[in-house]
Amino acid sequence: MRRAVFLDRDGVLNRAIVREGKPYPPSSLSELEILPGVTEALEQLHAAHYLLIVVTNQPDVARGTAKKEDIEEMNAYLSSKLPIDTVKTCYHDGRDGCLCRKPLPGALLAAAKEYNIDLSKSFMVGDRRRDIEAGASAGCKTFFINYRYAEQKPETPDFIVSSLLEAQQIILGEF
Repeated sequence: MRRAVFLDRDGVLNRAIVREGKPYPPSSLSELEILPGVTEALEQLHAAHYLLIVVTNQPDVARGTAKKEDIEEMNAYLSSKLPIDTVKTCYHDGRDGCLCRKPLPGALLAAAKEYNIDLSKSFMVGDRRRDIEAGASAGCKTFFINYRYAEQKPETPDFIVSSLLEAQQIILGEF
């Protein structure tokens, strides 16, 4: 079985747009900025034979405030610049009851089945409570990047870090 690092997109790979203490996704490719250290971190994880799977909620499509084409353009750009194996995007809003929308683990479980991933030897890296809950529910070790957003924090992440690069160093140092 394979090992994976599941990655939230906004706030983990690219800079989230923070307004009044709350994070929002970039609205277009022109606002998309890959965070410092991300390329290095992903290259190191990829070299250590981890699958790199982006798992992202993009509910603004269901809400009518973002276009699916714009989200896909940003995902394609990130995939062209970073060693990402695949991107799993949930376009639903919370009220849609979608199983792939974090905090539910559906996207992680589907990827595990598709790529023969051992979730107990895999990780979820996120910057919000729902990322950590999805990873924990799937059986992964979790890394919470704490940006001190003005919102509820996850209760029990396995690790609290300041960046993806710090998470990568812990992952490769432990396993």
